[in-house]
Amino acid sequence: MAKLAYDLVSPERKLASGEADAIQIPGAEGDLTAMPEHAPFLTPLRPGVVTVRDGGSETAYVVTGGFAEISPAGAAVLAEEAVKKEEVSAEWFSAKIAEAEKAHEIASGQGKTLAALRLNDMKFLASSLGF
Repeated sequence: MAKLAYDLVSPERKLASGEADAIQIPGAEGDLTAMPEHAPFLTPLRPGVVTVRDGGSETAYVVTGGFAEISPAGAAVLAEEAVKKEEVSAEWFSAKIAEAEKAHEIASGQGKTLAALRLNDMKFLASSLGF
């Protein structure tokens, strides 16, 4: 069976690289799954979980935003910040939500709307993961 090459990187480091059967990505317009031979696609990321599936195993990473570029041969997830799901904590989410609240406070115009969306996404993500 064909595999999809992938890279998951943040400005600080490369978190993961390899081949997988599928990668679930939190796109700005909704979740999508990249698979081998996927049509070329570029999407901004919203705060969410990137899940790499290979065989019977899954590895999940929490991302705060960024971009994903998908092609028939591979996927590159360029995250603003990414952390293995098991490494996130209530304190980590509190800090990210506080950052989003501050950005919302100082934003204006269209930026205020985008900051509100990001704040809501961070709160929803924290809640959905039990924090």
